[in-house]
Amino acid sequence: MSYDVVIIGSGPGGYSAAVRAGQFGLKTALIEKAPKLGGTCLHVGCVPTKALLHTAGVWEYFMHPEEQGISCQTPVLHFPNVIDRKDKIVSKHAKGVEFLMKKNKVEVIPGYGRLLGGGKVEVDNNGAKSVIEAKNIVIATGSEARMIPGLKPQSPRLLTNVETLNLPSVPKTMGIIGAGAVGVEFASIFRRFGSEVTIFEMLPRLVAVEDEEVSKELERSFKKAGIRCETGAKVENINVGANSVTFQATLSNGKVENFEMESLLVAVGRKPNTENIGIENTKVEVDRGFIKVNGFQQTGEPGVYAIGDVVLGTPQLAHVATAEGMVAIGHIAGTEVVPIKKNRIPGATYTDPGIGSVGLTEAQAKAAGYKVKVGKFPFAANSKASIVGSHDGFVKVVADETYGEILGVHIIGHHGYELIAEAVVAMEAEATVETLMNTIHAHPTQYEAVGEAFNAVYGMAINA
Repeated sequence: MSYDVVIIGSGPGGYSAAVRAGQFGLKTALIEKAPKLGGTCLHVGCVPTKALLHTAGVWEYFMHPEEQGISCQTPVLHFPNVIDRKDKIVSKHAKGVEFLMKKNKVEVIPGYGRLLGGGKVEVDNNGAKSVIEAKNIVIATGSEARMIPGLKPQSPRLLTNVETLNLPSVPKTMGIIGAGAVGVEFASIFRRFGSEVTIFEMLPRLVAVEDEEVSKELERSFKKAGIRCETGAKVENINVGANSVTFQATLSNGKVENFEMESLLVAVGRKPNTENIGIENTKVEVDRGFIKVNGFQQTGEPGVYAIGDVVLGTPQLAHVATAEGMVAIGHIAGTEVVPIKKNRIPGATYTDPGIGSVGLTEAQAKAAGYKVKVGKFPFAANSKASIVGSHDGFVKVVADETYGEILGVHIIGHHGYELIAEAVVAMEAEATVETLMNTIHAHPTQYEAVGEAFNAVYGMAINA
């Protein structure tokens, strides 16, 4: 069987690329080794994690309703029901992906896809092998959680994101190694569910990819919530027992401390799924397992593209995979496409307070040689923040002093990951600080704080 496009992997990048290929009328096949479509993001990543985060927020309201004038006697958390709700959401959207494939005439081929070179892909479906041909192939095989060398996940004690999403109960104590998005989001979930949580991070600060002031604010908020944060810390000598995990941590002050936790989550990053997919049969180039591509997502092998977590140089985010899929399929179809702009990619971390960011941090902008002017506005001065009872955080605008170019926007606060949208559009449209100062923001809203932060660049904020 021959196709215009064969896509290996049905995560957000893969299935979105398949839909777009179908919309262009290309004969398309989607290869997936898992029983259901949707990939890591849908099944053990973005979607189920955010489902738990939402429930954790609801539970927190039930535990502390007095400020709202509500009395709630002895609320009970039925954690198995929480997991069941999460699973129902995942199942619903997995069926939605199946429907999209049918709607767009994409043939779904179950099995493990492996490149053979020369436009051929071998599909192994439980030992039954077949070979299909394609004019174009898109590698969208995603990534998996890294584990500490020599150790394997053992639920409910030693965990990756996969096992953590299906814990039978809320652990009384939880250690988390790694303070990237995965680590801090699970910290936010389980602290609100009642766990005593300790984060261990080797780097000097939490969420190190974010602006330094955002990192400081998140740590301040976490400590206020009772989450212990140990940055500059190294965890060693992990031993998994029947009822707990023991380990040692060398803290930033040089002190070595012994710990015993019910569960220990390892959240030290993700590795690309590029092993055993037949890259050696092609001219595809890799760097530390990541695939090198050009602006149109083309690899070194003619007719072979790569998108998503396997790609070198772009962040491992679902929306990046989707955007790269649109570029790859558009290029295959011969339409005009715009390559990904790395400094226009929004970051979103769904903690409480939430984080949204785009563009350069203040330090990056200065290092790049810009004459920087910063505007900052606190949510403590925002009326809607008072209404929802979430005063933590701020909006920070990093701008070029000479021309008013928006270099970056960094938000930490209630639903900060939603509020970043305006800044992404503004930067994509090459708007200036003055444009956003003159943009009317509805009142009372949290996104008023975004407008105030742009005014603050020139010392013109009204409410601070």
